[in-house]
Parts: sequence; C-alpha cells; structure tokens
Amino acid sequence: MPTTTPSAADVSGAVSLFDGRPFFEKALLYGVQHGLIDAAKLDAIREEAPKGMVQIARYFGSEFLRPELEKARDRIVNLVSLHLQLASEGDLRVAATLLREHSFLSRSKAGSDLLKAMIVMPQNTHFGMNERGGFSDRHIPQLARWSLASFAEVQVELAARQRVARVVDAALWMADQLGLAADELQDYEPDAEAVIRTALLVAATRRKELPDWPMFEKMIAMLRRKEGAAVTLSLVLPKNLPAEYCEVVASVRDSVVSDLPKLLDARLGVRKLFDQTPAFMGRYFWIEDALSEVSQHDRARSAAWDKLTQGHGDDGTLLTLCVCVAAGSPPKTLLTDKSAATLIRKMRKSGFFPEKATQFVQEHAPEQHQDDYTRLWSDFVAEAQSTLLSDHDSKLSDALSLLRRECNLA
Repeated sequence: MPTTTPSAADVSGAVSLFDGRPFFEKALLYGVQHGLIDAAKLDAIREEAPKGMVQIARYFGSEFLRPELEKARDRIVNLVSLHLQLASEGDLRVAATLLREHSFLSRSKAGSDLLKAMIVMPQNTHFGMNERGGFSDRHIPQLARWSLASFAEVQVELAARQRVARVVDAALWMADQLGLAADELQDYEPDAEAVIRTALLVAATRRKELPDWPMFEKMIAMLRRKEGAAVTLSLVLPKNLPAEYCEVVASVRDSVVSDLPKLLDARLGVRKLFDQTPAFMGRYFWIEDALSEVSQHDRARSAAWDKLTQGHGDDGTLLTLCVCVAAGSPPKTLLTDKSAATLIRKMRKSGFFPEKATQFVQEHAPEQHQDDYTRLWSDFVAEAQSTLLSDHDSKLSDALSLLRRECNLA
C-alpha cells in the first residue's frame, strides 16, 4: 500500500513550537534584543537575584542548605514571572518595560504579594467556612506551594477566588444597605448567596431591613398574594449597586426566579419549605433570634433553655451566653478566638450592658436556677468588666485570656 511522506510545509503548519522557558526569561531576552534593557540593568539583576534567593530560602527554610537555595532560585524566577505575565497580560514588551523600570527584587515582592492576596481570598461563599484577617505565618505553607505553581494553575485559582470574593463582598454590601454591619453578618455565618437572595426579596416587598424569622414569614405571605409575573418584575438589582457586583447579583437573581414556583406555592408551609426542605435549607437568610424563637414556641421553659444552651449546664456555657447578650450579639455557647476578639471590639465600640444578660437569665432560665445564674454573672462582671473594656489592652491579649479562662473558647 503506498505511503505519503508529509512535506515540511505540512509539518510546520500542523506543529507549533512550545516554549517552556519562564516568562521572566522570555521578557528579559525580548528586552535585550529590542534595546529596552541595557547592560547596566542586567548587572543590577545579577546583583539582586542572589540576595533575593537567600532571603526566600531563609523565609521558607534555611539559607544554608543547597536544596533550599535551589528551590529559592526556582521560586524567585517563578514569582517574577507570575507578576510580569499577569501585569502585562502576556505582552513581552510591557513585561520588559516593567523589568527596566523596576528593580528585580520589587518584581519578586509583587509576585509574592499577589499570591498572599490570593491565599487569603475566600474559597467558599459560606461565611462560616472562611478565615477572617490577612496573611499570617500559618499561611506560609500555602505560599510555599503556590510560589512554585505554574502560571496556568495560579490563573485558574485566582479567577475562582475572585469570583467567590465578589459574591461575598456583594452580600456584605447589600446587608449593609439593609442595616446589618459586616461583623454582625459574619457572626451569623450564612451563605453569601442566601443573603443576596433574601435582600432581593426584601426589595421586592419594599422593606428596609433584613428580616428575622417572623418577618421573613410575612414577606413570603405578602409575595404569595401577588401574581407570579409581578413578583418576577419586582426582583430588581439595587439602583446604586456597584458595577463590580452586578454580574454576580444578577446570577443570584436568576436563581431566585427559578425558586419562585415553590416559593409562591401557598400549599407549602413557609417553615416546612425553608426550614425543613433540604434543597431550601440555608438557601435564604433571616436573622436568628434565639430569644424570639423561645418566646414563640409553645414549650416548657426548661426545654427552651436546653435549646439555647445546647444541653450544657456548666458555668462556662452560661457566661459565654451572657457575654454575647451583654455585647448585643446573638447568644452562643461556644466562641472561636476570632469571634471572641470581634465581640470584645464590639463591646468597646458600642457598649457592654450586663443588665441585658441579667434580664435574659431571668426571662429564659429555669426558675430554680435563676438566682445561682444571676449571682455567677454578677461576680463575673465585677471581676471582668474593667479588663474587657480596658483602653490599655489594645491587642486584646488580657481580655482574650480572661474569656479563655472563664468562657467556652475553641
């Protein structure tokens, strides 16, 4: 059977040359070939690069081990490459110009700063699954991994996290417009899309604040009295919504429209739909008010108290609940260090009201325990109030130590 040998033209047309060099190397060579980078700049890069390698090796391990120095060489080239490729959008002339106009170490730092910012971006739209605060030492292992990652990997991860961050930021913005501050919203730990969905329903019912459960029920009842088409038309994006949030909010709006057949079905009980149907649990947000829940349910006081305390009767649980109530936050039986720090800042900014916690105990604790609980709380306040509110404890170390000792902190 005859065979046909492809011509050189056929081969060149079917195969493209793969250039696996780091983007930094490509940009540097382009700059030299096109007169953008002179001998003095090359000498400066040769002088800076070893210093940067030692710094990076020391940061991630030891500058005295050859394998660490070899990794540091790969890292510094990769960090510069990541920065140049993102900042220039792949344009070698722009990248070469950046190398000419800035020091080599500053481009390495720019790459590192890019990865640090990416690492602390939220990875999930659920507030309870994301860390608060910026980059710290606990993130160094992640930085070590990403500093050796390819541009394609970083590009995919960065795009995904930026999208999540926009959803989270849009939820924070919409909650703030409806009177709920960022710290308070994060304390409730909802899903960001759930907050946006509820905010759109709030606008559709012309209300001005995020609802608690009774108000949420009334909102749904109000919507069910309207025509479905009218509800769809009333689900509009806020007029003053920042442009960077429009796309994600519009996408969430589409999901609300998809929910309307069930949401507007009067045959479905509101609580059963939103609080007991798996597909809708956590899909919308309302302000959890444990005290209101207790008062609205027809159950014995002791059962309601067990619900609030999650069945725990120790001193730490009671004091944790009371500290939350006295600070004007939702009652919790367990705090993380971060949420405890947020609580302390809130006390110092907005006030600490021990009498609210006393009233809370008197209204909701089992009668046979009220005197003991009130006495325990009064003794705590007498000892702890000055520390919790101290202006001299700017780093919160004393206040946090006190809460770790007396309350339930994880």
